[in-house]
Amino acid sequence: MTTDTAYLARVRTLLREHPLIDGHNDLPWRARTLAGYDWERLDIAGSTPTHTDLPRLRSGCVGGQFWSVFVPSTLPADQAVIQTLEQVDAVHAMVRRYADQLGLATTADEVERVFASGRVASLMGAEGGHSIGSSLGVLRVLHRLGVRYLTLTHNDNTPWADSATDTPVHGGLTDFGREVVREMNRLGMLVDLSHVSADTMRDALDTSVAPVVFSHSSARAVCDSPRNVPDDVLQTMAAAGGTCMAVFAPQFVSQEVRDWREEAAAAAQADGVAATDLERFEPWMETYRLRHPEPRATLAQVVEHVEHLREVAGVDHIGVGGDYDGVSTLPVGLEDVSGYPRLFAALAARGWSDNDLARLAGANVLRTLRGAEEVAAAQA
Repeated sequence: MTTDTAYLARVRTLLREHPLIDGHNDLPWRARTLAGYDWERLDIAGSTPTHTDLPRLRSGCVGGQFWSVFVPSTLPADQAVIQTLEQVDAVHAMVRRYADQLGLATTADEVERVFASGRVASLMGAEGGHSIGSSLGVLRVLHRLGVRYLTLTHNDNTPWADSATDTPVHGGLTDFGREVVREMNRLGMLVDLSHVSADTMRDALDTSVAPVVFSHSSARAVCDSPRNVPDDVLQTMAAAGGTCMAVFAPQFVSQEVRDWREEAAAAAQADGVAATDLERFEPWMETYRLRHPEPRATLAQVVEHVEHLREVAGVDHIGVGGDYDGVSTLPVGLEDVSGYPRLFAALAARGWSDNDLARLAGANVLRTLRGAEEVAAAQA
């Protein structure tokens, strides 16, 4: 047995006993665009054109998944709420259809029970505060339907929070934004700080009495993207018990890809296409790539991010959030959800213990979820 094969065998054994819980997967939106939420047309029991299906989830040793119930942040408020509810309905339908392999989970204990049954624990996260239409009532309804995190913004500002990729107008959170965070604490819903500006990150950490997550973000010190997390924020997040889940999206992993994307965004803007308008920008990018090949990010660069996150935040405050089916390209070696064991084997080869790998895989985010549950129980 070669050394690489031995490391892979070791991590596969580990992940059969300790759930690997990924923080962010956009399969539900892909199901909308490819098949109108028809799980017969997009049958994930077999091979699919997506990054995610059940055979590859098994091959990737995935034990738990936060399914993103994303809708575009450019939608009017009423449409954003409606389409978010459709996304939630699609996840419930998917879990029902594949109940032998998926199980709905809304608490840390339920995650562990579903994993113990041999199925993938299926949680939901709403990607962007626009999904609540500036309504605490809608926030409460999403929680009742099983949504367990809300990302405070997506690519655009909300009326109450600044995004990492929009021109700041609030200086972080407004008073209502802080009220949203407090209500999430009361409900036991995780505050997700991926996509938000650094000022919003700091305001949310100052407001929240429960630990927070970054569902799919990496280290700004390694790749200088506003979507990544500054070191001081990582330290504050860790001191409060939170977890940062490393993303695989190349533009947040590789500085070379980040620079290429900036050049592409400028070219798109010259053609009248905003980079934040994903429904127009992504098709435009497909044509752009033919003339200007995109650099490739690598698994080794993801390892660099994970190790930096560990160095700054500590091994108890890191996880993984691949962003599969939310991006068009992925690092070499991590092209779909079957790739997780390769990442964990690479870390094992660098001296990570089984205990450290188990914490990265899912123990940390489960602890953070329990922390939010405990805060909510104390306020009940």
